[in-house]
Amino acid sequence: MEDRLAGVRASVEAHLADVLDPFGAGPVAQAMRYAVRGGKRVRAALVMEGARLHGVSDARSIWPACAIEAMHAYSLVHDDLPCMDDDDLRRGQPTVHVKWDEATAVLTGDALQSLAFELAAHPEGAETPEARADLALTLARAAGGQGMVLGQALDIAAETAEAPLTLEDITALQAGKTGALIGWAATAGPRMAGADTGPLNRYAAALGLAFQIQDDVIDVTGDAAAAGKAVGKDAAAGKATFVSLLGLDAARARAAALVEEACEAISCHGQEAERLRQLARFVISRQT
Repeated sequence: MEDRLAGVRASVEAHLADVLDPFGAGPVAQAMRYAVRGGKRVRAALVMEGARLHGVSDARSIWPACAIEAMHAYSLVHDDLPCMDDDDLRRGQPTVHVKWDEATAVLTGDALQSLAFELAAHPEGAETPEARADLALTLARAAGGQGMVLGQALDIAAETAEAPLTLEDITALQAGKTGALIGWAATAGPRMAGADTGPLNRYAAALGLAFQIQDDVIDVTGDAAAAGKAVGKDAAAGKATFVSLLGLDAARARAAALVEEACEAISCHGQEAERLRQLARFVISRQT
């Protein structure tokens, strides 16, 4: 899986470099290139592995794979802003608003979001117009006010709420904030092929929650140098998380159970889905 992730990272970074080359050398273009650098590329790998499972070539799946990475990068640029989470460090580097300024960061996020839709609908991606339209429509839903943006809004509201969030509240919040884009990434492959999204949708629902639980574990157990971002912020803010509600050991056990649930969801694909199972196990073993 490490070799496959390394290959996905190299492919995504090369493709994004090509896509962004015509954008020129202005501050927003420079910041876009900066914002899409690095990262684990788990979402891109989900796209490409789900596509491979359904007979779609890497040459086509690289387009939605880069779309989800552009959308994810936009969300991070905006999430880091002073009016949101106010972070100075991302992927081991100064955040966009620190390296440039807040206005450039807002515009950079806007431009990356637009780019995500352009890549999802690109004619060199999904083979049919219907599949490209489906990818763009479902990406809009996953990223917007019923998905990621809703999750972020709930997260911000929780910071000033009179009562702390319950486990059910956090699960619903994270289904949007983290899970929605992971869900789109996992189902992009069958959408490209016009196939049933059910098994990978169930896989992604469990995987997205496991991913967030591991993030909460890292916030408690990790260090900023290894994680490439600030850690311990949730505890310092008194924020309810899976770890604060379940305890560290129970949170880890819950993440492991969710990974098994994810793997079981794709059992219908047999050995062909082994890389997706490996990817699920990687999600809860990572320290960044």
